[in-house]
Amino acid sequence: MTANANPLSLPARPLWRVFLMFLGPMVLSNILQGLSGTLNGVFIGQMLGTRALAAVAGMFPVIFFFIALVIGIGAGASVLIGQAWGAREPQKVKSIAGTALALGLLLGLGVALFGGTFTDALLRALGTPADILPEATSYARVMMLAMPGLLVFILLTQLMRGVGDTLTPLYALALSTAVSCALTPAFIRGWAGLPKLGVTSAAAASIVSFIAALGFLAWYMRRVRHALAPDRELLKALRLEPAILKLVMRIGLPTGVQMITISLAEIVLLSLVNGFGSDATAAYGAVNQVVNYVQFPALSIAITASILGAQAIGRGKADSLGAIARTGLKMNLVLTGGLVLLGYLFSRQFISIFITKESVVEMAQTLLHIMLWSSVVFGFSATLGGVMRASGSVLVPTGISIFCIAAIEVPSAWLLSRHFGINGVWMSYPITFVSMLALQACYYQFVWRKKKIERLV
Repeated sequence: MTANANPLSLPARPLWRVFLMFLGPMVLSNILQGLSGTLNGVFIGQMLGTRALAAVAGMFPVIFFFIALVIGIGAGASVLIGQAWGAREPQKVKSIAGTALALGLLLGLGVALFGGTFTDALLRALGTPADILPEATSYARVMMLAMPGLLVFILLTQLMRGVGDTLTPLYALALSTAVSCALTPAFIRGWAGLPKLGVTSAAAASIVSFIAALGFLAWYMRRVRHALAPDRELLKALRLEPAILKLVMRIGLPTGVQMITISLAEIVLLSLVNGFGSDATAAYGAVNQVVNYVQFPALSIAITASILGAQAIGRGKADSLGAIARTGLKMNLVLTGGLVLLGYLFSRQFISIFITKESVVEMAQTLLHIMLWSSVVFGFSATLGGVMRASGSVLVPTGISIFCIAAIEVPSAWLLSRHFGINGVWMSYPITFVSMLALQACYYQFVWRKKKIERLV
């Protein structure tokens, strides 16, 4: 899809085809983004061992916590950009993007300063096993320093999707993945005269890859005259405009709080996992890798529903939101459900990609079997939330998610782990996702559908 394409300007196309046009590049982008982490995990696990993989996995919730902050900003800004783009107001699009990028950059700098200073304390507070703490600290400190580039990159790709562009992020992620996958083993082995960096190799490679991707985006977007190209107009808009900032935060802050709640819950769950030893931590990392791939379509469908919904509202076609929601739910059942089946059929093979120790493979496979099916349920809930977010309705859907995570997921993980050991932690995921879907569906059907939908910008 080109930078100037508007899917909803093609009414003759069935809605499911519009979804696929948008989804295809986005799913590929998510796969590439995950592939970078996956291959880095393979390199580290196979070339440096299970302890090194555990050291990297132990930092995942902390990194996710900081990424959650910028995802909230991007969610709010992309909805506003989608509505402005649907209404054919390119000047407003750049004003919204400028405010969002300025906020994201300031956030990234703050994260680098805070994370780089308190890395060791964060990992100790998580209960990181003593045998992997030095390596985990080294990896985490480098990743914290990479946050400004990473967060701006994530935010920019979110904003581009607001104008219907899913191809440009795909190109950038392809470059980023290629650079990262080439440099990680090179840093591990010291190829071509590069220093041997051990477990920090993946973090160092990530820094170089994001710099390369951002440089490519700046060049390519100017070359094709992209709606969000870093030209004089966008640079002039790169400031915190109060009126726009208020709207971005109105939509994005609840989403950010939800993401932070998820990350805090993952930190608590990781602390429970760490209590079972470094083998359990390594299994946690491998299971997360597999689940991330299964959930890519679900997340992409939710984002697509939100963007198409926002553009529909901007074009004065709010009556199409119900059809967008139904199409998203059906596609989640087919796409996410298909990946879940593959996950069960080839679970041992997938886990063995990351882990060589047989006892850890057995543990991880069992954990995957416990919760993988609930990824379909998660996708249903995310799709409904995405459609409601397109209209600016975020407080109640976000409140439902936060309630389920804080009041159901964390307590059930703690209680079940006391009775069923490490398996109990993973039992909490299906319980949470089912509860979340039930509550979101009730709010969507009996409250949100009766609201009058109007433009926000």
